[in-house]
Amino acid sequence: MPKTITPRPRTAAGPDGPLASLGGLLRDWLPRQRWFAGKDRPVTDLSVLSVTELFPGCLHLLVHASHVPVPTPGGTPPPGDCYQLLLGLRRHLAPRLERAFIGRAVDGPLAGLAVYDALHDPRSAHLLLERLRQPGTAGPLRFERDPAARVPGGLPPRLLDAEQSNSSIVYGDAYILKVFRRIQPGVNPDLEVPAALTAQGCTRVPAPVAWFTTTAPRPATLGVLQPFLPDATDGWTLALRALAAGDHFTVESRALGRAMAEVHLALAEAFPPAGPGENGRTADAMCARLDAAAHAVPGLLPYVPGLRAAFRALATCDTGPPAQRIHGDLHLGQVLRAGRDWFVIDFEGEPSRPLAERRAPQSPVRDVAGMLRSFDYAARQRRPWRPEWARRCREAFCAGYAARAGWDPRKKHALLRAHETDRAVYEVLYEARHRPDWLPVPMAAIKRLAVWGG
Repeated sequence: MPKTITPRPRTAAGPDGPLASLGGLLRDWLPRQRWFAGKDRPVTDLSVLSVTELFPGCLHLLVHASHVPVPTPGGTPPPGDCYQLLLGLRRHLAPRLERAFIGRAVDGPLAGLAVYDALHDPRSAHLLLERLRQPGTAGPLRFERDPAARVPGGLPPRLLDAEQSNSSIVYGDAYILKVFRRIQPGVNPDLEVPAALTAQGCTRVPAPVAWFTTTAPRPATLGVLQPFLPDATDGWTLALRALAAGDHFTVESRALGRAMAEVHLALAEAFPPAGPGENGRTADAMCARLDAAAHAVPGLLPYVPGLRAAFRALATCDTGPPAQRIHGDLHLGQVLRAGRDWFVIDFEGEPSRPLAERRAPQSPVRDVAGMLRSFDYAARQRRPWRPEWARRCREAFCAGYAARAGWDPRKKHALLRAHETDRAVYEVLYEARHRPDWLPVPMAAIKRLAVWGG
């Protein structure tokens, strides 16, 4: 039987608690991880919310990292975040696991053991798949599977190296397990939405096969297993190949626009309908995010008046298409092409935003704007920059979308400009925090969008 401990945060750091062995190691290791959200705010405290011995030599932890609150004009960020960790424990670390090494515990009950990220360990990854193949519980953890799904055992695992806000393991080129790192209470959209779309008969989204959740400290989704498309290539890679070859990529962009419209139509059927979009309230939220971003990235300040004008125009324009469930973080890296078909993946939304906000109905124009910004990102990866390539892809995507959706995003100019501006503001803040070398890409869009008509 799995051994489960659910210590209260205030006592978890006691002399016999897990933090006695892990606290110092994790305080140093966590902020260096790609998926750690608080890089700009020092960790002031670390507490264990739950720890479960998932199988011998592997602990499953939910830890809460506290930060010094940093008030901004857009509101004060939460004082901390919850993260999911799978930690391997060994007396002697194999050379193949050196890149996963976190440190060697000096004190407490784990003293002398090497601690490492267990998702890099093929043995741990294999045992995790076995848990998903055989539904059941391990302390507060719940492993569930689609009764109609038959997942074979013995599939060799490999951890994907791509930078992302979560961690993904591919099993035998047949399935992919996304392990969420930053945990928020509630059902994660990356489980909820694909399941609903599959029930709706939509074939543009891989269906969930198995998943695991927790009941403590509050119910939350921890990971989702879905079919892997081994012959698929993501849209970002395809776009860069087209640029390198001098191809226009317009045929693919038009087909992608049509595919995204199909997904939006299926989402509108799968989830309860929403009323007309409240453009005034949306504009206010965009202005608040702009103020917060300008506070964090002073380079935005000269453009704030022009960007605000885009949001004010949204507040007075027609309502546009009804609000509905959307993807929430759409870009070329979130779509796959296999053969002649496009598929849409990663419905988690922007992980930095609250789960309730990501699950709320929003204008589908937001997704369209995200993809248009992605074409611009791709075009700026080669010098000289090819703005005409991006413009043609944007036009083709919107044309394909309009042909299937029944309305044309290009005819919702104020709505599209506001959402594209909001996306660019988000990109500026993201790049400033995580990839400063990329900051000129969204800043170029900011300069264009700050001019009326841009």
